[in-house]
Amino acid sequence: MIKTLQPQYYDAVIVGARCAGAATALLLARQGARVLVVDHDQPGSDTMSTHALMRGAVIQLKKWGVLDTLIRAGTPAIRRTSFLYGDQVFDVDIKPEHGVDALYAPRRSLLDATLAEAAGATGAEFRYGTGCTGLLFDEARRVRGVTLRAPSGATEEVCAGIVIGADGRRSAVARYVGATVSRQATNSIACVYAYMSGLPNHGYRWHFAPGAAGGIIPTNEGLSCVFAAVAPGVLAEARTNGTASHEALIARHLPVLADEIAGAAPVERPVTFPGSYGYFRQSAGPGWALVGDAGYFRDPLTAHGITDALRDAEVLADAVVRGNVGAYPTLRDALSSEFFEITDQIAALDWSMEEIQRHHYRLNKVMKANQDRIAGIGGALPRAA
Repeated sequence: MIKTLQPQYYDAVIVGARCAGAATALLLARQGARVLVVDHDQPGSDTMSTHALMRGAVIQLKKWGVLDTLIRAGTPAIRRTSFLYGDQVFDVDIKPEHGVDALYAPRRSLLDATLAEAAGATGAEFRYGTGCTGLLFDEARRVRGVTLRAPSGATEEVCAGIVIGADGRRSAVARYVGATVSRQATNSIACVYAYMSGLPNHGYRWHFAPGAAGGIIPTNEGLSCVFAAVAPGVLAEARTNGTASHEALIARHLPVLADEIAGAAPVERPVTFPGSYGYFRQSAGPGWALVGDAGYFRDPLTAHGITDALRDAEVLADAVVRGNVGAYPTLRDALSSEFFEITDQIAALDWSMEEIQRHHYRLNKVMKANQDRIAGIGGALPRAA
């Protein structure tokens, strides 16, 4: 008798092994779920990101037992964040709160790999160089698994209790399920950043000037991520005029930042983000869910993407374990809505120095509410828009 091989079965298949996907895998595997994570990239690869972590993310990394690994790998402690409105400086020391007395900005090649290693040690299975080429549906159009393509080119069907897309803004999972955009931002910045050596660790340095923003983010190996953000049209015009280089943008639009980095040397080729409008996507349906940028993306200028991704990984994993994935979108939207609105206003880059300070005051209140919720002491949630 010829035996027919049955497809492999997992409680969850996660498409995307970066911070959102790896964190979700870690949390599900710790609850005893059989988890498969696939990613078309190789482990330890870098990705476009300014990678500054806010307190909420540090709280979670510490709670999950991976923060010490990042620190041992040489990630510097950030003990001050400074806001520079033109030449006016406001320094804010990082005070102990929720068991955290410093912030960190690990390179993505380190952060993503550390989370994946922790998930793997807990029992999650990872397959790199593997793409998701489609989804499996039952007669009721419920997702029941994925079709995968291995590095050899061979294809395989894998069944799952839930398929989670953690595969970024161009999410294949979102495309396969037809996830709709429920809300979209009206503003976007364009950004150029480079890693530079020779800068002291004075903490996060956020610079603001008319029509522009920038900053310095200390990271691993004694380097700092230095970025400049302008309107997409301004960057496009600079490209036409041949003045779109990292140094030229900073010199023209952020003279105080230019003075601060004088003498520093770039060690890697600059990275350009041309701009992309933020959005909320439908983030769950029969047999599927989206996490990280796959389901929710807001402009990077407020530097909260990884913090949101880790938060949502925990919200989703908890919903999956409780068998109530339908509750995940409501909670995610409630936690994100006001932050999204303020970020959109900041990304307009049309504020005065007084107005941007007011935006930051509002943003700080929302961040603290999220931190309290992440730390487990939050009260009533904000109302979803």
